[in-house]
Amino acid sequence: MRGLTGEGSARTRGSIQAVSAALAVPTALALLVSGCGAGGTGARDEGPAHADSVAGAAATPSAAPSKSPDNVNAVKLIKDDPKVAPEVKRELKPCVADEYPVDVSYGKLTEGSADDVVVNVLTCGDAVGVGSYVYREQDGSYENVFKAEEPPVYAEIDRGDLVVTKQVYEKGDPVSSPSGENVITYRWTAGHFTEKYRTHNDYGKVVGDSATPVPAG
Repeated sequence: MRGLTGEGSARTRGSIQAVSAALAVPTALALLVSGCGAGGTGARDEGPAHADSVAGAAATPSAAPSKSPDNVNAVKLIKDDPKVAPEVKRELKPCVADEYPVDVSYGKLTEGSADDVVVNVLTCGDAVGVGSYVYREQDGSYENVFKAEEPPVYAEIDRGDLVVTKQVYEKGDPVSSPSGENVITYRWTAGHFTEKYRTHNDYGKVVGDSATPVPAG
């Protein structure tokens, strides 16, 4: 599965769920400490971030409305943000060379003149989402207007709404098989995000590994 800021192939929420299910919720941050190894690719609804997004380029507000802020330094936003949990900042380190395990998306969420920035912080080895954040351009800088830090979690932009997916584990679930997921849709209303919809999806339980019969010749 993906995760590094840089050139990447498209990602679907299904692939995120499949990888996220391989880890227990309480251990996601621990994996961030030990998982830095192989990299991958990422997915963004509103447009991919490039390697220079985390290479140190400062955020440059756009003069034209709706222009994507291609040079936003997502890692610096997270590191400098007092609203981000200390453990997320502390363990946000490069996985390969100078590439960090962050996914970045740009799009209209808060009715501002510039595109908003959605940042997902992942573990290196398995790309489990440990934190999701939305930044809004305000007077030349970026303000944190949303955060979710209960892993596994992943945020996306969907037709102007913020959609956050969280895996659900019930008592007795093995770490490889969560019972389902909550998909929560937020909308920007009166200066903040409010929950509009919540959908719960139960995962089907596979029964046995019986082989498919071979048709008679």
